[in-house]
Amino acid sequence: MTQAKIVDSHCHLDFPDFDEERPAVIQRALDAGVERMVTICTKLRLEPQVRAIAEAHAPVFYAAGTHPMSVADEPLATVDELIALANHPKFVGIGESGLDYHYTAESKDIQQQSLRIHIAAARETKLPLIIHARAADEDMADILSEEHANGAYSCVMHCFSSSAALAEKALGLGFYLSMSGIAAFPKSQELRDIFAAAPIDRILVETDSPYLAPPPHRGKRNEPAYTAHTAKVGADLFKLSYEDFAAQTTANFDRLFWKAKG
Repeated sequence: MTQAKIVDSHCHLDFPDFDEERPAVIQRALDAGVERMVTICTKLRLEPQVRAIAEAHAPVFYAAGTHPMSVADEPLATVDELIALANHPKFVGIGESGLDYHYTAESKDIQQQSLRIHIAAARETKLPLIIHARAADEDMADILSEEHANGAYSCVMHCFSSSAALAEKALGLGFYLSMSGIAAFPKSQELRDIFAAAPIDRILVETDSPYLAPPPHRGKRNEPAYTAHTAKVGADLFKLSYEDFAAQTTANFDRLFWKAKG
């Protein structure tokens, strides 16, 4: 695999899947050319553990928020609480937040309330909002647009696998789309077409590890080193060399995640 430098913009290194070999996982990422990783805290009560991983490993940065699938069972975050976290030098984003009606539609009202809190914190801190969206395209488009009209903020649609209409809405607001291993799955041509229609300067890559490993590791535990496999698919999609795609998506990452700039 080529050694062009690339970034995993979204992973979950605190998950127990990595407990036995976290330093080795990070080293394999570096060996694969993944020079930086953003590990995402999905429940604010776990923020100290996620922060500790970022503090212990120079290539690792972190973000924190309350995942929409957990928001009904966790204390509602406050804007002040999220803003306070942003004082840490390795805290680089707000979230992941968002809407998930696939499994947790019954909590959609509290999900929407939580999302607006995270948007307010992103607006205040100037840090990017990290969005999880599943089976909620219409409400997501409405809330993102309505809140953006109240005051601009930056945002990445993490692990984007929604509709072309939501992609168009997000891009129209100046947001970014992130490619995960889903974009490399053989049956994901419709999703690849959505990415191919987007401006190349709005594309990020990620693993969402330990989930969604791209081929040839599909069905196994994902890890940040595998960013390179998704990036190879992205390079082919945009008719670029791997090196040029890696350089472009890294530049995009640096523009959005400015606190983690290399």
